[in-house]
Amino acid sequence: MARLVKIAIAGEGGQGVQAIGDILAEAGNEEGKEALYIPNFGIEQRGGVSVAFVQISEEQIGSPKFKHGDIVIALSERAVARTMQYVTKDTLFVYDSSLIAPPEVDDEAVGLQTYDTVAPEAMADSGSEQPKSGQVELPQHAKQVVGIPATDIAQQELHPRVFNMIILGATVRAAGTDVVDIETIKKALESKLGKKFEDNPKLRELNYNALQKGIELVEKALQEEGK
Repeated sequence: MARLVKIAIAGEGGQGVQAIGDILAEAGNEEGKEALYIPNFGIEQRGGVSVAFVQISEEQIGSPKFKHGDIVIALSERAVARTMQYVTKDTLFVYDSSLIAPPEVDDEAVGLQTYDTVAPEAMADSGSEQPKSGQVELPQHAKQVVGIPATDIAQQELHPRVFNMIILGATVRAAGTDVVDIETIKKALESKLGKKFEDNPKLRELNYNALQKGIELVEKALQEEGK
């Protein structure tokens, strides 16, 4: 991989955005690439838009900041507005088409770390409300704009707290396997959650299923966009 890939991921405080950026960079480094992750919480870490900036390359990364992203991912209405400045005609823009109240997750939480018997629907109902108008102006000048129902899938098919693992899988697929391999992502997860996975193997299955679902959602969206 000769290219430098610049990724911006934005969401409401509590959606686990920074964990995604951290794991991507760790996986990139594990593969021997140059990887840089810069968190941006703004002035409202728990109440505003959180942005993770990630760069991965086989060559030295010149600057810790960038003006435009190759991959831009927005997980709320405010995140769409916040990331519009990073979108160009060469950008793949991915957004959560559910655009509903996100599940409550610590901003640096890595997927699902505990498992209880509370129904996912009940947990989803207790999620914090994010500002939502019902109308979102998506970028018109991006190379591609694709929506994935990540929140709906997390709440209805998996577990609300693996939402950011769906987004992590989606990011890996959007960037391409030549950027970072999904197996390396799993190794990074094991380094962070290995003990919890050993204590409860179902956690590993749920997190890995969420990763795969994110990959499949972007794959399907890109295929439909190309029709």
